[in-house]
Amino acid sequence: MREVPDYWRIADDVIADVRTKRLNPGDRLPSISQLRDKYGVSHGTVQMAYARLEALRVIRRQQGKGVFVTDPKTWMREP
Repeated sequence: MREVPDYWRIADDVIADVRTKRLNPGDRLPSISQLRDKYGVSHGTVQMAYARLEALRVIRRQQGKGVFVTDPKTWMREP
C-alpha cells in the first residue's frame, strides 16, 4: 500500500476541518511556518498543500494578508 504524500495529508486535514466546521468561510489558515512545525515537514511541502487547496478552490490567498477558507458551497459536494 502506498503512503499518502505529506502535502496531500495536510490538504485533506484542512478539507476535513471545513467539512466538520472547525474552519468556516473567511477563516484565516495558519501560516506556513505554523503548519510546517505542526506537521514536521518542509516549507515547500506546506506550499504544495496550499497549492492543492487553491486548485480545489478550498482556499484563496491574499497577498500580504494570508490564506483564507472559501465558501464550501463553491467546491464541496454533498455526500
